[in-house]
Amino acid sequence: MIDLKTVKTTLEQLETERGISKERLIDAIEQSLAAAYKKEYGKRGQIVRAHFDLGTGQADFLQVRVVVSPDEVRVTEEVPTRETSGASAPAKTTGIRIAPADEETVDEKETDERIRFNPEHHILLEDAQKIKKDAKAGDEIVFPLENKDDYGRIAAQTAKQVIIQRIREAEKESVIGEYGNRKGEIVSGTVQRIERGTIYVDLGRAVAILQYQEQIPGERYRQGEPIRAYLYSAEDTPRGISLRLSRSHPKFIEELFKLEAPEVASGVVVIKSIAREVGSRTKIAVHSEDDHVDPVGACVGPKGVRVSTVMSELHGEKIDIIEWSDDIVQYIAGALSPAQAVSVEVLDDTAGHARVEVAPDQLSLAIGKGGQNVRLAAKLTGWKLDIISTEEDASRNKKTEDTEAVDTNTVVDMASETTEKETGEKEEADVTSETAEETGEKEEVDVASETTEKETGEKKETAKE
Repeated sequence: MIDLKTVKTTLEQLETERGISKERLIDAIEQSLAAAYKKEYGKRGQIVRAHFDLGTGQADFLQVRVVVSPDEVRVTEEVPTRETSGASAPAKTTGIRIAPADEETVDEKETDERIRFNPEHHILLEDAQKIKKDAKAGDEIVFPLENKDDYGRIAAQTAKQVIIQRIREAEKESVIGEYGNRKGEIVSGTVQRIERGTIYVDLGRAVAILQYQEQIPGERYRQGEPIRAYLYSAEDTPRGISLRLSRSHPKFIEELFKLEAPEVASGVVVIKSIAREVGSRTKIAVHSEDDHVDPVGACVGPKGVRVSTVMSELHGEKIDIIEWSDDIVQYIAGALSPAQAVSVEVLDDTAGHARVEVAPDQLSLAIGKGGQNVRLAAKLTGWKLDIISTEEDASRNKKTEDTEAVDTNTVVDMASETTEKETGEKEEADVTSETAEETGEKEEVDVASETTEKETGEKKETAKE
């Protein structure tokens, strides 16, 4: 038997330093010792358990057999065997024989659902009741096994390997349990090393990864420096525990305010929305569940201490805090802070489109450098925003009025032209009429003249005669 007295000290150290409970480690040791014993001395189908005494460092081994009723198991018929190898040797029966696995036929497997009896694994109900009167099918009967004096090097090595494996598994379960419960929170650690932009952070019981894309642009880290980050992933992978951190995640901002503002931590003040451009500017919309608590003031803190602390953690990233509102017009106007909106017009409520009018001196402030302010406001509210100045709006209105005036003048001109045209046509008609009358009179004169001339001619002819 191997001496395990020194294990007691090891278990106490593991429990203190790594947080693995002593009971879990003892269970792992007992399982490993039982596995080593069965491998060295056990039989097929045998259930071996070990009981480890932490005080003495000794282990006792037990065999467990399951109680079964005769109608639950399947056995073969009596099979004749020979005592000698001679052909003429008389045959004798051995009684019920256990059916080996290779003697089962396909038909037997399909039609017989009873379990195959194994004396190392099962005990008949009748025999079990001789040991324990109230035994019933399904109970376990425990038999002590001999403690081998030659529990030697192979068994000891096997036990050692299994113990190490079990301890690693227990430690992994403990770590994943601890950090799995802290997923979505801020954790603190120390920069262990930096490789190709990826930072490995020592959290004490585990090492987490802060990838380059999860860092704040412009930040520089050195080995041994303290660091805080948002734990957004904790998974148990085949390669070990994977813990991933982020300082660029929007939730990092929310968790920082939970650390600085008790109202946020308690849930009295709720952060409804976050829009962030990492390393430059962040907008957060806050709402108070208590009418007596100012949500913006709770986050800003006395003399701006709370928000300044958060900005310092983010290395100077600016933070705008606005009050959330279920009135979209009021919400959009506040989201453009520090710019002041004159009016907000909802263009399409379904598509989420609005036009915001600001004073000329507020236009550049509302849009922001490179459009950052309006971009963050749109992201915060979830609406598409068009920013215009009051001058532009007035110009647009004047243009509309001028267009309407031009249209009116055009109509008047067209009406005038029509009237003049009609008048001209009438005058032409009058002139034509007068001309026609003059022509008629002339024709009458000519006719009269011709009549006179004719009469004069006739008179002359009469005189000659």
